[in-house]
Amino acid sequence: MSRYKGNNDLSDVNQKRIGVLLTNLGTPEQPSSSALRNYLREFLSDPRVVEIPRIVWLIILHGIILRIRPAKSAKLYQKIWSDAGSPLLVISEQQKEKVASQLAKKFGDDVIVELAMRYGKPSITSVLNRFRQLSVHKIVVMPLYPQYAGPTTGSTFDAVTGEIKQWRWIPSLHFIGSYHDHPLYIKALANSVQEHINKYGKPDKLVLSYHGMPELFHQWGDPYFEFCHKTTELLTEKLAFETTDFIMTFQSRFGKAQWLKPYTDETLASLPDQGIKNIAIISPAFSADCLETLEELEKENRDIFMDAGGQEYRYISALNDREDHIEALVSIIETSI
Repeated sequence: MSRYKGNNDLSDVNQKRIGVLLTNLGTPEQPSSSALRNYLREFLSDPRVVEIPRIVWLIILHGIILRIRPAKSAKLYQKIWSDAGSPLLVISEQQKEKVASQLAKKFGDDVIVELAMRYGKPSITSVLNRFRQLSVHKIVVMPLYPQYAGPTTGSTFDAVTGEIKQWRWIPSLHFIGSYHDHPLYIKALANSVQEHINKYGKPDKLVLSYHGMPELFHQWGDPYFEFCHKTTELLTEKLAFETTDFIMTFQSRFGKAQWLKPYTDETLASLPDQGIKNIAIISPAFSADCLETLEELEKENRDIFMDAGGQEYRYISALNDREDHIEALVSIIETSI
């Protein structure tokens, strides 16, 4: 038997179909300890996510982390879980449907849009194999991480190519690595901030909180830090903000190693003593609201700021399925079709 996966039915192999794969990080199937254990096992086993010697890390992972963290994480997920399920998955499905609708208007039925998660379901492997069975002649992969990072975008590339290299017929592949400086993405971000200001007034400070990363990754050549700064530069220029109007921070650090600074939680705790008691906070690194925004930013970090003497704390939602966000995603994908 061949080691490569083929297509049993080649009757429509000449039909020029294009598969568009939208991906995000992933989510547990349920907000339970057992579901979190399965999810975290897959996530934290990825060498792109944790870059320490495998044997050492696997002992720590299975001997300590997977015994303690699932129950704690399950409680956090329970706070944000809705009747429809995981917010990240629900929002990502909405994004997929709107992107598919817009692309269908432009290209008809020959463009097939699917959603996959790097960890959990629907898996990248399962969706790619659907494309294979449909004999798509080109695959466009768009990880929904505006700023490239090895643990997110790089890991997605590993998963995609790891599957496709097993195929007998390799279709054309276009992988979108980053869109941190795309004009329509910046415009959508600026629109969301301006709408917030129009409704609530300009805060003392706009906090732009990006997902964190170990400092060592940056030292080893990951461009994420620079891409975050570029997004911040373009967004604040679009808003005509002065340098005193905003601050850029990094959240969600894990472990004892040094991560990119300044840290969001420490910054928020220090602002009231500086006379900054009215803030709005946004996380441009997230294309969809999830645990890190709905629980960490909107709840946990709110408490940190208010307990330190803050008076007004408002979270500006991720772009989610806003029409201007969908317009940006479609525009980026179009150039690859």
